[in-house]
Amino acid sequence: MTATSASLQTVPAPFGAGGRDLDDLLAIPRMRTVVIAASKDPNAKITVLLIPAGADHPSFAVKAPTTDEAASAIERERRILESLARRLSHSPLLANIPRIVDTVTYQGRAGLVVTALPGTPMTSSYLRWRHTARRGAVEADFAAARRWLADFQTATAGPRAPLDMDGGVAERVAERFGGDACLSFVLDRLSQIFDLLRTSETPRTTVHGDMWCGNLLMSSGGVAGVVDWEAGAPSGEPVRDLVRFAHMYALFLDRHTRGGRPVAGHHGLRAGKWGAGVEYALDGSGWFPEIFRRFLRDGLSRLGASAERWREAALAGVAEVAATADDEDYALSHLRLCARLAGWRG
Repeated sequence: MTATSASLQTVPAPFGAGGRDLDDLLAIPRMRTVVIAASKDPNAKITVLLIPAGADHPSFAVKAPTTDEAASAIERERRILESLARRLSHSPLLANIPRIVDTVTYQGRAGLVVTALPGTPMTSSYLRWRHTARRGAVEADFAAARRWLADFQTATAGPRAPLDMDGGVAERVAERFGGDACLSFVLDRLSQIFDLLRTSETPRTTVHGDMWCGNLLMSSGGVAGVVDWEAGAPSGEPVRDLVRFAHMYALFLDRHTRGGRPVAGHHGLRAGKWGAGVEYALDGSGWFPEIFRRFLRDGLSRLGASAERWREAALAGVAEVAATADDEDYALSHLRLCARLAGWRG
């Protein structure tokens, strides 16, 4: 879904029947197809870009489920996109969000056809050599995410409620990691963290749920599109998106660095320990931790919450990944990271 949208009027009219088989959709005349994802995760989906003949960029994207879990995820995304189409019907932000144009079936399960959006994933620049070693480049990334989130959360804001970063996270962590040595410690600390956060209030807004670089499409220095809404909620805790972006940005700062070596541009950060970039962001010193913490403080303050609770919010975000990540090893690594950041010395 990383493409410039073409006008629907310029495309052969393949859509509207609804529920056609994926193979039939891919056989539409004068339409090229590019498969960009076909994973084996529990929520695995096949994602296909549709490019009209003569066009340089895709106009549509197809998401087809390969498992029941994936079908449920796509159904959640359908509901979110339909909700946003109604809620943002008069807002320019709607141009940043995929629009449903048809449905598709694959192996008896329902998928979606949506409009492709303009821009290139932020990960394209993030992963370039030394991009995250340059303060100006990193500040620009955080500023773009800050602007879009501020506009989106303002546009979808509803009634205020106590800041809730639990939402079942503690229960899922307890079920998923029963018997782990650090579990009791993490659950005790999460209880304290959630209680502290609830002393502030934030508006309920639409939540994306997986606000990381790969889902932000960039153009001309700003966010031109936001994709993959399957982890979202029509009304939820906006701080979830705030901390997810910052956390995921910090997590891979050492991706180009050999274990044990200093990370370029980040004095005091060494590669090797899993989650070192997040630990550096929360507890280290330097320009990146400053950007990370300012992003969280400013976001919390804008939402009407206490800016001084930025660290608790960040820790709650790490725990949320432990509770919800598909990959078991990745989830367990987040549990251990949460424990370490919260002071566990086991």
